[in-house]
Amino acid sequence: MARMHTRRRGSSGSDRPTVDDPPEWSDVDADAIEDRVVELAEQGHEPAVIGLKLRDEGVRGVPIPDVKLATGKKVTEILEDHDAAPEIPSDLRNLIERAIRLREHMGEHPQDVQNKRALQNTEAKIRRLADYHRGGKLDEDFVYSHEIAVELLEGQ
Repeated sequence: MARMHTRRRGSSGSDRPTVDDPPEWSDVDADAIEDRVVELAEQGHEPAVIGLKLRDEGVRGVPIPDVKLATGKKVTEILEDHDAAPEIPSDLRNLIERAIRLREHMGEHPQDVQNKRALQNTEAKIRRLADYHRGGKLDEDFVYSHEIAVELLEGQ
């Protein structure tokens, strides 16, 4: 599928093998994995980074290739169970950070037309993603604006 805001084509990559059981060599207790996930979240890591750290470092030296296979829950579900979930989803947070950086750049370089288009595209993505998350992970009355975005990121 083609990209939405550029003329490039989509990127293809390898798919993860379909496996229903955790590997035998990774026999870490699910409670230990959940404790490690909460510990990493308290250190300020996003769910995606937590998954990478568990894959690379593991728990007590044993790598965890897939948290969902080992525990039966996704990383975000574990964080929600332990009240450690972030206020806004990480995909929306990353887009908001990008929009703030682009707006700061526009303040310094008002004639940068390519940056202006990138800002418009990023804010359009934010609005679409906010529509998707509204009512579930976001409040019903959430509306994106630059001022609200700055307040959200300063509060975290």
